[in-house]
Amino acid sequence: MKHLAILGSTGSIGQSTLAVVAEHPEEFAVVGLAAGKNVDLLAEQIKRFRPALVSVQDEAGAARLRELVGRNPAPEILAGRSGALAVATAPGVELVVSAMVGAVGLEPTLAAIRANLPVALANKETLVAAGPLVMALAKKRGVPLIPVDSEHSAIFQALQGQRRADIRRLWLTASGGPFRSWDAARLQQVTPAQALKHPNWSMGAKITIDSATMMNKALEVIEASVLFGLPVDQIGVYVHPQSIVHSLVEFVDGSVIAQLGVPDMRLPIAYALSYPRRLPLNSPPLDLCAIARLTFESPDVTRFPGLALGYAAAKTGGTMPAVLNAANEVAVAAFLEGRLKFPDIPRTVEQTMAAHEPQTLTDLDQVLAVNQWARDFAQGLIFRQP
Repeated sequence: MKHLAILGSTGSIGQSTLAVVAEHPEEFAVVGLAAGKNVDLLAEQIKRFRPALVSVQDEAGAARLRELVGRNPAPEILAGRSGALAVATAPGVELVVSAMVGAVGLEPTLAAIRANLPVALANKETLVAAGPLVMALAKKRGVPLIPVDSEHSAIFQALQGQRRADIRRLWLTASGGPFRSWDAARLQQVTPAQALKHPNWSMGAKITIDSATMMNKALEVIEASVLFGLPVDQIGVYVHPQSIVHSLVEFVDGSVIAQLGVPDMRLPIAYALSYPRRLPLNSPPLDLCAIARLTFESPDVTRFPGLALGYAAAKTGGTMPAVLNAANEVAVAAFLEGRLKFPDIPRTVEQTMAAHEPQTLTDLDQVLAVNQWARDFAQGLIFRQP
């Protein structure tokens, strides 16, 4: 039995992870859960999975959680940054699922690696903001990082038994989001409610908006470059509306290996939890005859400039990817609150990047400082919006 700590347990990835655990109780036990503000859902998770340690975003949430859970039996309940770090390094944990959304997941993920714990990584911002630092630490500690994102899991699976020297190119796929065919004028009128209706995937709000702007794919390009040790010039993107082919690996001889599956995050999560084994899942099989057609097209970076910004940030390197990520987090939050128009999300990111003087990555403190600078700068831009 493998003992898990799940960071971001009330988010979409966290909930899907617990669904896999519930389907295979003989395989997994939950030691710790870390969440944000959704204490009602966390209380339900505690009652079902009986973790010894949990953490929430703040003390008010911790107090509310203690009321909901009672003493029958109650786990240790912590709060804030220190609480998340404690869950990530809890005694008895054998695998940490890093599924917090945003740069907040960076510190607990690094703490898990320092504790020599394998990480199933769904928090792409960790590798975007501090990829070289994270990978260097993981290599030094001999700690495996197993990707959970469907695209990176697909590449990870396709590379099993292959030589890295034989890779010509990696291809990530993108659904194109709900506005794939919208023109620029129509994109000006996008509402948060429209943007949150993803055509294929059930995801959290921030990731869903990132998918609609294609900034999600920008972050994934950077993550793939770091995770698989390839320059971004060797990483391409196909828009694939059916979301059946999750990624492809092109080799020097012209062969291409692709990983296919129904759009269900339980599949890459289960693979990360049980690697190198595969677990049976109660999910519908892939029926290619019923799907009938798989289509692909090139992304339009004129209407969706976020993807081009991701490539630019990766090529600049250093602290620039952290700036892109932080500015995007702020802009997405402002859009969801009705303070920013949809096309202004990548525009805010671009202006923040233009104002930043990139530095060589040195340590975590620098990353956190740059993250805060970018957030403050982006907030200032949004505040000055007409």
